[in-house]
Amino acid sequence: MTTKKTVHAFSDDALADHDAVALAGLIKSGEVSVEDVSAAAAVRINKIHQQLNVLALPLFDSVRPLSASLDGVFAGVPTLIKDNTDIVGVPTGHGSDAVRAVPAKADGAFTQQYNSLGFNVLGKSTLPEFGFNATTEFANAPPTRNPWNPNFSSGASSGGSAALVAAGAVPIAHANDGGGSIRIPAACCGLVGLKPTRGRLVDAEQNRKLPINIVAEGVVTRSVRDTAMFYFGAEQYYRSPKLPSIGLVEGPAKRRLRIGLVIDSITGHETCEQTRAVVEETAGLLEGLGHEVSLMPLPVRPSFAQDFTLYWAMLAFSVSKMGGSLFGPGFDAKKLDGLSLGLAKRFKQQFYKAPAVLYRLHKTHAQYASVFSSYDAVLSPVLAHTTPELGYLSPNIPFDELIDRLLRYVSFTPLNNASGSPAISLPMGMSDNGLPIGVQLSAVQGGERQLLELAFELEHAKPWQRIQDY
Repeated sequence: MTTKKTVHAFSDDALADHDAVALAGLIKSGEVSVEDVSAAAAVRINKIHQQLNVLALPLFDSVRPLSASLDGVFAGVPTLIKDNTDIVGVPTGHGSDAVRAVPAKADGAFTQQYNSLGFNVLGKSTLPEFGFNATTEFANAPPTRNPWNPNFSSGASSGGSAALVAAGAVPIAHANDGGGSIRIPAACCGLVGLKPTRGRLVDAEQNRKLPINIVAEGVVTRSVRDTAMFYFGAEQYYRSPKLPSIGLVEGPAKRRLRIGLVIDSITGHETCEQTRAVVEETAGLLEGLGHEVSLMPLPVRPSFAQDFTLYWAMLAFSVSKMGGSLFGPGFDAKKLDGLSLGLAKRFKQQFYKAPAVLYRLHKTHAQYASVFSSYDAVLSPVLAHTTPELGYLSPNIPFDELIDRLLRYVSFTPLNNASGSPAISLPMGMSDNGLPIGVQLSAVQGGERQLLELAFELEHAKPWQRIQDY
């Protein structure tokens, strides 16, 4: 069923259709109160949750006094944190039946940075089991749905956050990305999603222990300026000494760039016609703005897709074998979904390849960086084809069929995770059935400012479609 029916909560209340920057300004000036904004957001979240299943856990009564949140660039702005990130006193479920969630003893390291921006956290958003899937669907529970059409996927793994922001429940929400999990749901739901450079933000504790830390924290937003302000505010709490400061980006730069164009992926599968058309249209738009766009060779070896898949499988194997120490007593590996179990089995069959795979994945940092001797940025699809209907990537699909579908779909985003480079998803087009199509812009490690400047330029040249206009 593909009948078009959008779901959103935009209305004439304290939130109106403001982005987070505008809302923070109204709160600071006293034109609206934190209490009124919070109450409006709670109503919207409840409405959206009933239709889209986006809320892992409500925190409308708040685990901390509102007055404690009235500092920072987003003071009092309502938001949600993804349910793989600890909030003191609140269970963390990781989207999995295998976890017996218990209240966290303290805020996670990234939660502390997130809170420093002044957010009022009203709940935890949904994710698929341990963020392994590219859709927010579950083995034994209703899926998270796309507000542009509830019969379709909202993407993943930050699918709950993306659906909430796209539907107008909150203007900004936490997301994180280990293979595309900020950019994929942003593309599916028509949002801005920037995966930052490795080390740009404070890492979650569990990610610091990974052989290669592929996971980056961030947000999904409806405006470029919200994403830019988030990174400006985050730098007030922590600035990496190894990376150039982003600073406050407020618009395009005057410098014209050399932009490499990649349309088909290293997996050998062609990009679908609708996605290809949007990427090519964006390339033409950039050329019209004075940038130089040219086709470029693929920046990594053909073995990359298989290498990244085995690393992904290694993470699932680690969860299956060490879940008790990672996620606490009561972890039950027998309750893992079919994707997690299938990935773990694949690693068990191919574990002997791991040393060579890790060696090659470590080298992608330098291989990727070498591209930028000839280019300033890279334009590509976010995903190889348009957003699928719910069920197409369900964890209940036989594993071999599911992994083939995932590799055909998610073929552009993982390179930035392995190389540690920044990439941003922008909603530059619409599919024939009225769902957003995202394009990806990537830069050299530390190049977030340049990506934000390009994003501002594209947003001005071709404003995003608004769900409330459909």
